[in-house]
Amino acid sequence: MRGTRTAMGAALAAGALAVTGLAFAPSAAAVTPQSAAINANCGVFGGGAATLTATQSGTSATLTLSSTAIKTPVAVAQDSIVTTLTMVKASGGTTVFSGTKNPAMAAGDKLEAYGGSLKMVIFGVSVTCTATAKQSPGPFVF
Repeated sequence: MRGTRTAMGAALAAGALAVTGLAFAPSAAAVTPQSAAINANCGVFGGGAATLTATQSGTSATLTLSSTAIKTPVAVAQDSIVTTLTMVKASGGTTVFSGTKNPAMAAGDKLEAYGGSLKMVIFGVSVTCTATAKQSPGPFVF
C-alpha cells in the first residue's frame, strides 16, 4: 500500500486517510468508473470528502484514496500507516485490501465503499472511517 501525506479533520486519524494505494490484479481490461467521490466519517477523529481513483495497466490495477481535507498534528512517515480497506461486493460479502497483500478478484467484480470501512493504525491508535453514503457515480466494475 502506498501512502503520502496530504492535508482532514482532527488529530491522528486524519493523517492516515491521506493517500492510500492498493494494488490488485483483476482479469478485466479496464475499470469503470475511473474515479468516485465519497464522504467519510472517522468518528471523533473527524471526516470529510475523499476521492477513490482506479487506474489499470494490463492486468494490474491500483485503487487510490485521497482527500484534501486530511491534516495531522504530527509528522507521519510515508508508508508507515497500516491500512485495511474493506469494499462491499454487489453480489454480497466484502473484499478486503490490506497493505501489499491483496485479495484475488474475479472479472466483473463490482466494489462499493458504502457499507465497507477504512481502518488505519497510526502510532498504535486504531482509527476506522466509514462512507456516509454510496460512492458517486457508482461502484467500480473490474
